[in-house]
Amino acid sequence: MLTRRAAVSALAGCLTLAASLLPAAAQSPNKLKVVATFSILGDLVRHVGGERVEVATLVGPNGDAHVYSPTPADGRRLTEARIVFTNGLKFEGWIDRLVKSSGTKAAKVEAAKGVKPLKGEEEGHGHGHDHGHGGLDPHAWQSIGNAKIYVANIRDALIAADAAGREAYEANAAGYLKQLDEVEAEVKGLVDGIPQERRRIITSHDAFRYFEDAYGIDFVSPQGVSTESEASAKDVARIIQQIRREKIAAVFVENVSDARLMERIAKETGAKIGERVYSDALSEPNGPAGTYIDMMRHNIRAFSAALSS
Repeated sequence: MLTRRAAVSALAGCLTLAASLLPAAAQSPNKLKVVATFSILGDLVRHVGGERVEVATLVGPNGDAHVYSPTPADGRRLTEARIVFTNGLKFEGWIDRLVKSSGTKAAKVEAAKGVKPLKGEEEGHGHGHDHGHGGLDPHAWQSIGNAKIYVANIRDALIAADAAGREAYEANAAGYLKQLDEVEAEVKGLVDGIPQERRRIITSHDAFRYFEDAYGIDFVSPQGVSTESEASAKDVARIIQQIRREKIAAVFVENVSDARLMERIAKETGAKIGERVYSDALSEPNGPAGTYIDMMRHNIRAFSAALSS
């Protein structure tokens, strides 16, 4: 019969042997905990971070980050995180207060750093309001070229926090950038197939100016760059006149916007309401825009279908 000491020693040996037989992933240290402020950014971080990163997203699918109210649970997520990824360009008006109140020691990284920002009132589309964004349009991810800048910033921040993961983060980012190149080629190809005189779209809020700047479709909206803004009667009347004058074929409602205003505009002009599009938030994971790439593909196909026929 084994003595107690011998039994303990034998058990320890068995546990060591069992541990050595476990897959490497099961023995890996805890994942790097990070927070992303909204669903589109969270998806980009997941693609770059891969298996080494655990991502918590504050504003989830179909959520509107313009009007989001943080919860106590959000503060706890920040205190547990090593990095807080934000869009920047004053998109998340509430994030600085949340960071301060949480007391988090996490690094705060603006994913849009290095993007050339567009002004909210540029090109005659603005309505004289900046809606808390300081005159900047924060929707930079609507250009895939800008999304590539986001990916590089995310990669570098993850490497800074987890140097051991450098090879994985660089490989993940490189693979994802190739996917973005493919999607951008598809977007440009579909835009090329739309007759020049039909490349005009009405959307519910002014979230597509970076798309317009990159790909050459003209977007007009009754709201400014924030869904917090209210379209004035003058704005709505102007857009109704423009639709009639320029024979704009379709209006589009976004997943973060109230459809009633656009339905009224469509009814008064005879323009058809196109398929729902996604601007500031992804759909549910099993929806048509469950990832950033799915979102960009869905939107350009919806625009193309409405404008090409």
